[in-house]
Amino acid sequence: METHGPMHSRRHFLGAAATAAVAGRFGMRGHTQAGAHRTVGSAAPPSFGPVKQINAGDLNVGYVEAGPANGQPVILMHGWPYDIHSYEAVTPLLAAQGYRVVVPYLRGHGTTRFLSDKTPRNAQQSAFAVDIIALMDALKTERPVLAGYDWGSRTGDIIAALWPDRCKALVSVTGYLIANVEANKIPSPPKNEWAWWYQYYFATERGVRGLDRYRRDLAELVWKFNSPTWRFDSATFDRTAAAFDNVDYVGIVIDNYRWRLGLAEGERQYDDLEKRLAAAPVIKVPTITIDGKHDPFTPPGNGSAYRERFGGTYEHRTLDAGHNVPQEDPTGFAAAVVAVNGF
Repeated sequence: METHGPMHSRRHFLGAAATAAVAGRFGMRGHTQAGAHRTVGSAAPPSFGPVKQINAGDLNVGYVEAGPANGQPVILMHGWPYDIHSYEAVTPLLAAQGYRVVVPYLRGHGTTRFLSDKTPRNAQQSAFAVDIIALMDALKTERPVLAGYDWGSRTGDIIAALWPDRCKALVSVTGYLIANVEANKIPSPPKNEWAWWYQYYFATERGVRGLDRYRRDLAELVWKFNSPTWRFDSATFDRTAAAFDNVDYVGIVIDNYRWRLGLAEGERQYDDLEKRLAAAPVIKVPTITIDGKHDPFTPPGNGSAYRERFGGTYEHRTLDAGHNVPQEDPTGFAAAVVAVNGF
């Protein structure tokens, strides 16, 4: 649900202007008419990379950085089963607009590694947020715009809710994704439960072995279900699938979904954060939420399902994409980042 009145009109104008600026300079790659099939080619943009490494908190984080060092920082966070290549087209668009863009591999993915073998391979939601805060400290990044989808949306939501002074603004695909483990115990209608089949698969030891043995096949199946109108080629998938070879990938994925279902214990050090998150805190930083029109997990109501969880300057957009919004519509996603930075 969009805000109405003069302020909304101004934000709508700024959002349209941002879209036009990005599209006009770089073309409408990935931005198509409703119902069209989007195809991603095999050639990665040359400006995406190389991967850098930095110690941050419990991790040695692999990340891509682009744009001027003194530009407004933007941290782009991926989901599962994806990686930093979801932003391979978004990154040069934003860098060319003067943003300092940082795209990290989340724990358990790509070149990100735990610094100690003794650190629990914990994947509860607050651990990812603490990781990003530690990365911000390591990179001396002041008040970035946070943007993400899936696990990345949830991570951005948490930071914006609990540490609003650490981020300037937020772009969150599928809106408010902060998890409440107790609430997750309440069953959804069967159609919704069916779409989450892999969560229940991962609750079994058979699922653990299946993810380990068929991690690429499973991911490709999820990609096709999550984004029914996106036609990606094998080279595009293979670039991301390489991130699943991380030694901690299976453990992190399994723990994430088991924790969300109340089947895995979190760490005591995160108890206070999780207690605060269970209260569903309102996010007050400027926010644009995005729904993918073809995403099977998009809630009905054009953003109304989560509108009350955002208390600051706000806008909602629906893009012609599935679940992996930034890779399916990089121009639309980049335009949202530019627009929310101007709120």
